[in-house]
Order: sequence, then C-alpha cells, then structure tokens
Amino acid sequence: MFKNTRLSAVLAAVLFSVTAATALVSAPAMADAPASAAATAPAAAPADAAPAPAADAAAPAAKGGTAKEEVENPFGFAAVWAGGFVPRATLIILGLMSMGSWYIIITKLIDQQKIFKQSKETNAKFWKASSIAAGSAALTEGSPFRFIAETGTKATAHHDGALLEQIDLSTWVTMSVQRAVDKVQSRLADGLSFLATVGSTSPFIGLFGTVWGIYGALTNIGMTGNASIDKVAGPVGEALIMTAIGLLVAVPAVLGYNWLVRRNKTAMEDVRSFSADVHSVLISGAMSTSQAGAAAKKIG
Repeated sequence: MFKNTRLSAVLAAVLFSVTAATALVSAPAMADAPASAAATAPAAAPADAAPAPAADAAAPAAKGGTAKEEVENPFGFAAVWAGGFVPRATLIILGLMSMGSWYIIITKLIDQQKIFKQSKETNAKFWKASSIAAGSAALTEGSPFRFIAETGTKATAHHDGALLEQIDLSTWVTMSVQRAVDKVQSRLADGLSFLATVGSTSPFIGLFGTVWGIYGALTNIGMTGNASIDKVAGPVGEALIMTAIGLLVAVPAVLGYNWLVRRNKTAMEDVRSFSADVHSVLISGAMSTSQAGAAAKKIG
C-alpha cells in the first residue's frame, strides 16, 4: 500500500545520532574553557603591576602555566569508551536504539504526511467519478484509499461460491472493507512498539552502565586505598555519562511515540470515514443491481 524511500530516513537517523555523540564529546572541552580563562585572568593583574623586567621574567612562567592548563581531561566520553567491554557494549546498544528510533519517527512521519495528502486528493477526485472503479483509477497507485475502494469492489464482484453465498452481500462487503481498514491501521502502527520499548528501557540500560562504572571506581579505590576527592568524583562523574546518554535516547523516543499516535488517530479518522462512505455506495449499488435483475426475471 505504501511505497517509501527509506534511505533518506536512515541518513537522517544517523545524522541525529552522530550530532548527539559529538555534543557529548565536546561538552568536557567547553566546560574546561571558562576554567582556563579564570586561571589566566588573575595572573594578568600582577604582571601589569610589576616592572618590565619582572614581566619579562614572568612570561616563561605564564607560558608554562598555560601549557599545564591544556592537559586533557581524563574523565569524559573517551574514558567511558576505553573502560572495557561492558561500557562499550552499553554505548553500542544505546546508539542502535537511538538510530532505530529516529528512523522510525522519520519514516512514520513520511507515511502519515502521504496519507493526509492522499485524503485531500480523494476528496477532490474520487467522489466526482461516475463509479467506484473509475474513482479508484483516479487515485494514486499505492494509496490506502484506493486499496480500500478496490477491495470493496472486488468483494462485490466475487460474492459467489457455495460457502460465500451463505453470507449476505452486505455482511461480506462489510467484512472485506473492514479487513482493508485493519491492514492500513496495522501498517501505520508498525514500529511504534519499538519506540515504546526504547522509551521505557533505555534509561535503565544507561543506569546499568552507570552502576557498572561506579562499581569499577569503588573497586579501584578499594585496591589502592586512596579515597581522596579526585579519585572518587572523577570516575563517578564519568559513570554518570551513561545515564545522560540513556535519557538522551529515551526522551525523543517517548515524545515521538506520543506524537505519532496522535497523528495516526487523525489519519485513521479519514480512512474510516472514507471506508464507511464506500461501503454505503457499494451496498446501494449492489442492491439496485440485484433488484433490477429480479424485476427483469419477473418480466421475462
């Protein structure tokens, strides 16, 4: 029923995930910049107050202090990645969840936008046709509205056979149209369960990575016997990055799920209204044809 190009959605999902990862990697560097500026500012005042020779003598020391401030932060995203198999596996799982979520959000939005556009096309073309078959031919190939109309037409034309004749025509057409509507709804709901799963589980996966990182930090403290603040705060803060990544994956998935569900309801209202109208037209036409045939037999 739906024919979509998925490549653009895949590229967009990868782009969102890479952008988020880049922001996490660059965050420690941005946090270190104010500290470097604050350390340089106090050193500038004594240098201005001192005589020229003293300023020249202090220049190498200032350069040495600047070089010391440029030491890389040992606690960050890179340290988490280098923490072993478990942190890496956790990051990979969260990354796959993020890419899958963005892929589903983008593809579902494309599908819904097509349905809204095809609904306007149906209102403009279908009901001006001379028959259901002519109206179906005027609609776009692959449109769910065309699929429903063609399904109803086929049900009307193929109501024959020993078993099918035991079901009255109205019930048979109703069942066929309802099956078509259910297929459209099922197609629209594809992937939403994945978003719900990601939204509910990714925070706990990130929390697992945090617990594992804290466990490793406490183990190192116990082995070294050094419980100073630099030995505790750094590894614990590094472990908390996992929780932040888990929330970064979960929030778009939850928001996307709720948004897509609301849009699906709007799209299905148009589909159900169209199917009810088509059902009425098909039943009216079939009843008129059967009554005309019965009258012709009586006259004959």
